[in-house]
Amino acid sequence: MNRTSTPGLRRITPVVAVAAAAALTLAGCSSSSGGKKAEEDTGDVSAGKANTPRMTIAMVTHAPSGDTFWDTIRKGAEAAAAKDNIKLIYSNDENAGDQANLVQNAIDQKVDGIAVTLAKPDALKSVVAKAEKAGIPVVGLNAGLSVWKQQGLLSFFGQDEAVSGQALGSKLNGTGVKHALCVIQAQGDVNLEERCAGVKKTFSGKTDILYVNGTDMPSVKSTITAKLKQDSSIDEVVTLGAPIALTAVQAVSEGGSKAKIATFDLNKDLVSAIQKGSIQFAVDQQPYLQGYLAVDSLWLYKTNGNFSGGGEQPVLTGPAFVDKSNVDTVAKFAAKGTR
Repeated sequence: MNRTSTPGLRRITPVVAVAAAAALTLAGCSSSSGGKKAEEDTGDVSAGKANTPRMTIAMVTHAPSGDTFWDTIRKGAEAAAAKDNIKLIYSNDENAGDQANLVQNAIDQKVDGIAVTLAKPDALKSVVAKAEKAGIPVVGLNAGLSVWKQQGLLSFFGQDEAVSGQALGSKLNGTGVKHALCVIQAQGDVNLEERCAGVKKTFSGKTDILYVNGTDMPSVKSTITAKLKQDSSIDEVVTLGAPIALTAVQAVSEGGSKAKIATFDLNKDLVSAIQKGSIQFAVDQQPYLQGYLAVDSLWLYKTNGNFSGGGEQPVLTGPAFVDKSNVDTVAKFAAKGTR
């Protein structure tokens, strides 16, 4: 990670904007097996719309199917699109090669802008360059903070994952924890690897890494359970997503462990778990804001030549901690699916 800014909560006010230019339909999303995985027109959303011509934005992410974190990103993108009179085409594939194909589809269809995640940036480098050569502006969100400028993106919206990991590690130092297990659900994902590396850097105790298959929750539970039974000294499980954290709660119980659980990222059920005390705290990177700002920034660039962050600095949406002290405030937004 190239940047080592001081961690802390960043509050970002979304820019209220209107929209421009032409609509179309993007080609389908291919899974690693060649089938159609995900592509949906967002349809009409009940919100005030600009009276300027429409434009089309493609958002292409590495989201796995069924992960509520990405539902929140999409809701933010849809809110900005509805307000800005944008036709949003959202597609996703966790396979990096297939994600690159989705970006190529967007280029072929001559969309007005592309928002993309760079979880595996080397696999996207060539196709991002093709978009830029074709005159299509590209912004990054969520994954790829260390490479967005190198790849020529206009802006980046997300959190510094190394900093967020370091912040969590430091917070653990005040809890009396001695041995942490950091669970990575997708090996090779730069965001996830950097989180655990950050935890290990600042946590004064011992940190082990455990890889699990995040698309198979029964396997996740059994793998964590087996590790906890094997090593009873583990007194903290750190997970990197809300579904994994909630599964870890079951694993701790079944493994007869007394380990506590902290996590990155939120969803409605995770917020409830913090309220009940089965999860200590979560690091919130505000995914709704990431989706919203990525779409809105492309409108601003196309209509007014603006660069969020001046084209030089990322726009940070986290890290912020959600724990017993503030979870009730966050809960009312989580109930709507926007936190």
